Amino acid sequence: MGLFSSLKKGLSKTREVLTTDIDDLFRGKRKIDDDLLEEIEELLITSDMGVQTSIDLMDKIKKQSSKISNAHDLKNIIKSEIYNLMNTDQYINEPPLSKPHVIMVVGVNGVGKTTTIGKLAAKLKNDNKKVLIAAADTFRAAAVEQISLWSQKAGADIVKHRENADPAAVAYDGIEAAIARGKDYVIIDTAGRLHTKVNLMEELKKIKRAMGKAMADAPHEILLVLDATTGQNALSQARLFHEAIGITGIALTKLDGTAKGGVVISICNTFEIPLKYIGVGEKIDDLQIFDPKKFIDALFA
Repeated sequence: MGLFSSLKKGLSKTREVLTTDIDDLFRGKRKIDDDLLEEIEELLITSDMGVQTSIDLMDKIKKQSSKISNAHDLKNIIKSEIYNLMNTDQYINEPPLSKPHVIMVVGVNGVGKTTTIGKLAAKLKNDNKKVLIAAADTFRAAAVEQISLWSQKAGADIVKHRENADPAAVAYDGIEAAIARGKDYVIIDTAGRLHTKVNLMEELKKIKRAMGKAMADAPHEILLVLDATTGQNALSQARLFHEAIGITGIALTKLDGTAKGGVVISICNTFEIPLKYIGVGEKIDDLQIFDPKKFIDALFA
Protein backbone atom coordinates (compact mmCIF):
# COMPACT_ATOMS: atom_id res chain seq x y z
CA MET A 1 0.00 0.00 0.00
CA GLY A 2 1.40 3.41 -1.02
CA LEU A 3 1.75 6.26 1.46
CA PHE A 4 -1.26 8.16 0.07
CA SER A 5 -3.40 4.99 0.21
CA SER A 6 -2.28 4.40 3.81
CA LEU A 7 -3.20 7.96 4.71
CA LYS A 8 -6.57 7.67 2.97
CA LYS A 9 -7.29 4.43 4.86
CA GLY A 10 -6.20 6.02 8.14
CA LEU A 11 -8.62 8.88 7.62
CA SER A 12 -11.55 6.66 6.62
CA LYS A 13 -13.80 7.62 9.58
CA THR A 14 -13.37 11.36 9.04
CA ARG A 15 -13.52 11.01 5.26
CA GLU A 16 -16.91 9.33 5.57
CA VAL A 17 -18.23 12.29 7.57
CA LEU A 18 -16.85 14.87 5.12
CA THR A 19 -17.96 13.06 1.95
CA THR A 20 -20.80 10.50 2.33
CA ASP A 21 -22.51 12.23 5.26
CA ILE A 22 -22.38 15.64 3.56
CA ASP A 23 -23.76 14.09 0.36
CA ASP A 24 -26.63 12.65 2.44
CA LEU A 25 -27.47 16.11 3.82
CA PHE A 26 -28.23 17.39 0.34
CA ARG A 27 -30.50 14.53 -0.71
CA GLY A 28 -33.85 15.91 -1.86
CA LYS A 29 -32.17 19.06 -3.24
CA ARG A 30 -32.16 20.90 0.09
CA LYS A 31 -31.17 24.54 0.17
CA ILE A 32 -28.89 26.16 2.73
CA ASP A 33 -30.93 27.38 5.71
CA ASP A 34 -30.44 27.54 9.50
CA ASP A 35 -31.47 23.89 9.98
CA LEU A 36 -29.00 22.65 7.38
CA LEU A 37 -26.19 24.80 8.78
CA GLU A 38 -26.84 23.32 12.23
CA GLU A 39 -26.63 19.78 10.79
CA ILE A 40 -23.35 20.64 9.04
CA GLU A 41 -21.91 21.90 12.36
CA GLU A 42 -22.95 18.66 14.11
CA LEU A 43 -21.19 16.66 11.39
CA LEU A 44 -17.96 18.62 11.81
CA ILE A 45 -18.02 18.06 15.58
CA THR A 46 -18.56 14.29 15.10
CA SER A 47 -15.39 14.19 12.95
CA ASP A 48 -13.52 15.07 16.19
CA MET A 49 -12.50 18.54 15.08
CA GLY A 50 -13.68 19.80 18.46
CA VAL A 51 -16.27 22.46 19.21
CA GLN A 52 -14.06 25.55 18.75
CA THR A 53 -12.56 24.44 15.43
CA SER A 54 -16.01 23.45 14.15
CA ILE A 55 -17.36 26.90 15.14
CA ASP A 56 -14.40 28.59 13.39
CA LEU A 57 -15.12 26.60 10.23
CA MET A 58 -18.85 27.29 10.40
CA ASP A 59 -18.19 31.05 10.61
CA LYS A 60 -16.33 30.80 7.29
CA ILE A 61 -19.01 28.58 5.73
CA LYS A 62 -21.86 30.92 6.73
CA LYS A 63 -20.11 33.87 5.08
CA GLN A 64 -20.05 31.91 1.82
CA SER A 65 -23.46 30.25 2.11
CA SER A 66 -24.80 32.11 -0.96
CA LYS A 67 -22.25 30.18 -3.08
CA ILE A 68 -23.49 26.78 -1.81
CA SER A 69 -26.18 25.03 -3.84
CA ASN A 70 -25.03 21.39 -3.49
CA ALA A 71 -22.72 19.02 -1.58
CA HIS A 72 -19.86 19.60 -4.04
CA ASP A 73 -19.87 23.38 -3.36
CA LEU A 74 -19.89 22.82 0.41
CA LYS A 75 -17.04 20.28 0.28
CA ASN A 76 -14.90 22.66 -1.79
CA ILE A 77 -15.43 25.46 0.74
CA ILE A 78 -14.68 23.16 3.72
CA LYS A 79 -11.55 21.86 1.98
CA SER A 80 -10.28 25.38 1.28
CA GLU A 81 -11.04 26.64 4.80
CA ILE A 82 -9.42 23.62 6.49
CA TYR A 83 -6.28 24.41 4.50
CA ASN A 84 -6.38 28.02 5.76
CA LEU A 85 -6.98 26.89 9.38
CA MET A 86 -3.96 24.61 9.30
CA ASN A 87 -1.53 27.53 9.10
CA THR A 88 0.45 25.91 6.30
CA ASP A 89 3.31 28.44 6.45
CA GLN A 90 4.66 26.38 9.40
CA TYR A 91 5.45 23.41 7.19
CA ILE A 92 8.60 24.64 5.51
CA ASN A 93 11.26 22.19 6.70
CA GLU A 94 14.47 24.03 7.51
CA PRO A 95 17.71 22.02 7.74
CA PRO A 96 19.18 21.68 11.26
CA LEU A 97 21.67 24.39 12.19
CA SER A 98 23.48 22.45 14.94
CA LYS A 99 25.35 19.17 14.91
CA PRO A 100 24.29 17.05 16.61
CA HIS A 101 20.67 18.16 16.29
CA VAL A 102 19.04 17.23 19.61
CA ILE A 103 15.41 16.07 19.66
CA MET A 104 13.75 15.57 23.06
CA VAL A 105 10.71 13.29 22.69
CA VAL A 106 7.90 13.54 25.26
CA GLY A 107 4.38 12.15 25.73
CA VAL A 108 2.32 10.05 28.14
CA ASN A 109 2.74 6.27 28.27
CA GLY A 110 0.87 4.29 25.64
CA VAL A 111 0.85 6.89 22.86
CA GLY A 112 3.51 5.11 20.78
CA LYS A 113 6.50 7.19 21.87
CA THR A 114 9.05 4.36 21.69
CA THR A 115 7.94 3.17 18.25
CA THR A 116 7.89 6.78 16.97
CA ILE A 117 11.50 7.24 18.12
CA GLY A 118 12.49 3.99 16.38
CA LYS A 119 10.72 4.98 13.15
CA LEU A 120 12.16 8.50 13.25
CA ALA A 121 15.67 7.09 13.75
CA ALA A 122 15.12 4.74 10.78
CA LYS A 123 13.87 7.63 8.61
CA LEU A 124 16.96 9.70 9.44
CA LYS A 125 19.26 6.71 8.83
CA ASN A 126 17.65 6.24 5.41
CA ASP A 127 18.65 9.85 4.69
CA ASN A 128 22.25 8.84 5.49
CA LYS A 129 22.27 10.62 8.85
CA LYS A 130 24.21 9.27 11.84
CA VAL A 131 21.80 8.82 14.74
CA LEU A 132 22.15 8.13 18.47
CA ILE A 133 19.27 7.40 20.87
CA ALA A 134 19.50 8.17 24.61
CA ALA A 135 17.28 5.88 26.72
CA ALA A 136 16.24 8.42 29.38
CA ASP A 137 12.94 6.70 30.27
CA THR A 138 14.54 4.87 33.16
CA PHE A 139 11.43 4.55 35.37
CA ARG A 140 9.25 2.17 33.36
CA ALA A 141 10.13 -1.52 33.46
CA ALA A 142 11.23 -2.74 30.02
CA ALA A 143 11.37 0.81 28.54
CA VAL A 144 15.14 0.64 28.03
CA GLU A 145 14.83 -2.86 26.57
CA GLN A 146 12.15 -1.71 24.10
CA ILE A 147 14.09 1.33 22.93
CA SER A 148 17.23 -0.84 22.57
CA LEU A 149 15.35 -3.20 20.21
CA TRP A 150 14.15 -0.26 18.13
CA SER A 151 17.65 1.22 17.96
CA GLN A 152 18.87 -2.14 16.56
CA LYS A 153 16.05 -2.19 13.95
CA ALA A 154 16.86 1.38 12.93
CA GLY A 155 20.63 0.87 12.96
CA ALA A 156 21.18 3.68 15.49
CA ASP A 157 23.63 3.84 18.40
CA ILE A 158 22.19 3.89 21.91
CA VAL A 159 23.31 5.29 25.27
CA LYS A 160 21.65 3.71 28.30
CA HIS A 161 22.19 3.43 32.06
CA ARG A 162 20.86 0.96 34.59
CA GLU A 163 17.13 0.88 35.47
CA ASN A 164 16.00 3.80 37.71
CA ALA A 165 19.12 5.82 36.83
CA ASP A 166 18.82 9.61 36.76
CA PRO A 167 17.16 10.42 33.39
CA ALA A 168 18.89 13.83 33.22
CA ALA A 169 22.28 12.09 33.48
CA VAL A 170 21.35 9.74 30.59
CA ALA A 171 20.33 12.72 28.43
CA TYR A 172 23.58 14.54 29.28
CA ASP A 173 25.71 11.49 28.48
CA GLY A 174 23.76 10.88 25.27
CA ILE A 175 24.59 14.35 23.95
CA GLU A 176 28.23 14.07 25.01
CA ALA A 177 28.50 10.69 23.24
CA ALA A 178 26.84 12.07 20.10
CA ILE A 179 29.32 14.97 19.99
CA ALA A 180 32.29 12.63 20.54
CA ARG A 181 31.11 10.18 17.83
CA GLY A 182 30.27 12.86 15.26
CA LYS A 183 26.54 12.06 15.13
CA ASP A 184 24.09 14.19 13.13
CA TYR A 185 21.11 13.57 15.41
CA VAL A 186 20.53 12.54 19.01
CA ILE A 187 17.00 11.52 20.03
CA ILE A 188 16.24 11.57 23.76
CA ASP A 189 13.48 9.29 25.06
CA THR A 190 11.72 10.42 28.27
CA ALA A 191 9.23 9.03 30.78
CA GLY A 192 5.49 9.35 30.22
CA ARG A 193 4.60 8.61 33.82
CA LEU A 194 6.58 8.40 37.08
CA HIS A 195 6.15 5.85 39.85
CA THR A 196 7.49 8.31 42.40
CA LYS A 197 5.98 11.43 43.93
CA VAL A 198 8.11 13.58 41.64
CA ASN A 199 6.00 15.61 39.23
CA LEU A 200 6.49 14.47 35.62
CA MET A 201 6.72 18.00 34.22
CA GLU A 202 9.37 18.96 36.81
CA GLU A 203 11.37 15.87 35.81
CA LEU A 204 11.14 16.85 32.13
CA LYS A 205 12.29 20.40 32.94
CA LYS A 206 15.29 18.90 34.76
CA ILE A 207 16.17 16.74 31.72
CA LYS A 208 15.85 19.78 29.47
CA ARG A 209 18.23 21.77 31.72
CA ALA A 210 20.76 18.91 31.66
CA MET A 211 20.72 18.94 27.84
CA GLY A 212 21.48 22.68 27.90
CA LYS A 213 24.53 21.97 30.07
CA ALA A 214 25.80 19.31 27.66
CA MET A 215 25.25 21.54 24.62
CA ALA A 216 24.42 25.23 24.91
CA ASP A 217 21.42 25.40 22.55
CA ALA A 218 20.00 21.91 23.23
CA PRO A 219 17.36 20.62 22.86
CA HIS A 220 16.77 22.00 19.37
CA GLU A 221 13.37 20.34 19.13
CA ILE A 222 10.86 19.10 21.70
CA LEU A 223 8.61 16.63 19.93
CA LEU A 224 5.33 15.68 21.62
CA VAL A 225 3.86 12.30 20.65
CA LEU A 226 0.05 12.11 20.72
CA ASP A 227 -2.33 9.21 20.04
CA ALA A 228 -4.94 10.07 17.38
CA THR A 229 -7.42 7.54 18.82
CA THR A 230 -7.76 9.62 22.01
CA GLY A 231 -9.39 12.44 20.03
CA GLN A 232 -9.90 15.67 21.93
CA ASN A 233 -7.99 14.27 24.94
CA ALA A 234 -4.87 14.72 22.79
CA LEU A 235 -5.52 18.47 22.83
CA SER A 236 -5.47 18.67 26.63
CA GLN A 237 -2.19 16.69 26.68
CA ALA A 238 -0.67 19.10 24.16
CA ARG A 239 -1.72 22.06 26.30
CA LEU A 240 -0.17 20.57 29.49
CA PHE A 241 3.17 19.70 27.91
CA HIS A 242 3.40 22.97 25.99
CA GLU A 243 2.79 25.07 29.11
CA ALA A 244 5.43 23.12 31.04
CA ILE A 245 8.33 22.78 28.60
CA GLY A 246 7.45 24.49 25.30
CA ILE A 247 6.67 22.00 22.53
CA THR A 248 8.16 22.76 19.09
CA GLY A 249 6.51 19.95 17.09
CA ILE A 250 3.95 17.15 17.29
CA ALA A 251 3.96 13.55 16.06
CA LEU A 252 0.48 12.02 15.82
CA THR A 253 0.38 8.21 15.98
CA LYS A 254 -2.24 5.50 15.30
CA LEU A 255 -3.88 7.31 12.40
CA ASP A 256 -4.74 3.93 10.93
CA GLY A 257 -8.51 3.86 10.48
CA THR A 258 -9.45 3.53 14.16
CA ALA A 259 -9.01 7.28 14.74
CA LYS A 260 -11.04 10.32 13.86
CA GLY A 261 -8.60 12.44 11.88
CA GLY A 262 -10.44 15.68 12.65
CA VAL A 263 -8.20 15.98 15.70
CA VAL A 264 -5.33 16.81 13.30
CA ILE A 265 -7.22 19.91 12.14
CA SER A 266 -8.10 20.79 15.72
CA ILE A 267 -4.46 20.55 16.85
CA CYS A 268 -3.24 22.71 13.97
CA ASN A 269 -5.97 25.30 14.59
CA THR A 270 -5.60 25.42 18.40
CA PHE A 271 -1.81 25.57 18.78
CA GLU A 272 0.80 27.39 16.77
CA ILE A 273 2.88 24.22 16.90
CA PRO A 274 3.59 22.40 13.63
CA LEU A 275 2.41 18.82 13.24
CA LYS A 276 5.64 17.28 11.96
CA TYR A 277 4.93 13.55 11.65
CA ILE A 278 1.96 11.21 11.39
CA GLY A 279 2.02 7.45 12.01
CA VAL A 280 -0.24 5.52 9.62
CA GLY A 281 0.70 1.93 10.49
CA GLU A 282 2.92 -0.45 12.45
CA LYS A 283 5.81 -0.90 10.00
CA ILE A 284 9.12 0.87 10.53
CA ASP A 285 8.58 3.05 7.44
CA ASP A 286 5.00 4.06 8.36
CA LEU A 287 6.00 7.38 9.92
CA GLN A 288 5.29 10.11 7.36
CA ILE A 289 6.42 13.72 7.31
CA PHE A 290 3.15 15.61 7.64
CA ASP A 291 2.06 17.28 4.41
CA PRO A 292 -1.11 19.37 4.96
CA LYS A 293 -2.06 19.40 1.26
CA LYS A 294 -1.74 15.61 0.96
CA PHE A 295 -3.66 15.22 4.23
CA ILE A 296 -6.56 17.39 3.03
CA ASP A 297 -6.62 15.68 -0.39
CA ALA A 298 -6.87 12.29 1.39
CA LEU A 299 -9.75 13.58 3.53
CA PHE A 300 -11.83 14.31 0.46
CA ALA A 301 -10.54 11.59 -1.89
